[in-house]
Amino acid sequence: MTPDIDISLRDGIQLIRFTRAAKKNAFTGPMYDAMSAALDQGEASPDIAVHVFIGSGGAFSAGNDINDFIRRAASGPDGIPAPSLNFIRRLPRVTKPMIAAVDGLAIGVGTTMLLHCDLVYATPAASLRTPFLDLGLVPEAASSLTTVLRMGHARAFELLCLGEPFNAERAREAGIVNAVVPAAELEATALAAARRLAAKPRAALLAARRLMRGDPAAIAAKLEEEAEVFRTRMRSAEAQEAFSAFLEKRPPDFAKLR
Repeated sequence: MTPDIDISLRDGIQLIRFTRAAKKNAFTGPMYDAMSAALDQGEASPDIAVHVFIGSGGAFSAGNDINDFIRRAASGPDGIPAPSLNFIRRLPRVTKPMIAAVDGLAIGVGTTMLLHCDLVYATPAASLRTPFLDLGLVPEAASSLTTVLRMGHARAFELLCLGEPFNAERAREAGIVNAVVPAAELEATALAAARRLAAKPRAALLAARRLMRGDPAAIAAKLEEEAEVFRTRMRSAEAQEAFSAFLEKRPPDFAKLR
């Protein structure tokens, strides 16, 4: 386990809290491993009815820790760090409800994981961003499908390709966020919804969720299609320039690659 993820269980609710506040809860390999283990535990345990993801320190998650991501990608066999891919592969296979409580930044996977959640609550400070193309990459976690299904092509393209930040109200209008609540009420709001779900007849809840979400195979297939393109993009000159620029703290120069 890692000290950057705090996992607690109460009243049928598994609370998965990101506690790497000094780094805006940017995900590292051990954090992904801890979240994957928590989701697996949730599938196996009759004591867990609902998962709740929440950040800390005024941020949900800044997405991948780029330094950790680059290091793991360089040492991995296919250019994608296994912990992150293993985690996102689990998301469409989870059978129990997932809730997210979002305050502050939700970048990259911090946004795309929300499309797998059943309820999302956000504070007015929430900011959803997906800068995949700015890194020479493509969207992941099946977001090239889930965002279009949730928001329609135009708004999905604006978020994923243009890279336009969505504030809390825009995300609510787009159908990502259920409600915008004050920061002081965020955790209580998410937990209240989780308790209501946990109190419902368990088999009926799981059956209703399964019927509403449809066949997870389509989402899993899109996730794998994205991963294959992502692998290719990781080896591209554009991605190498973007990562070099990040490490050297300079703007990337994509024009020189054309």
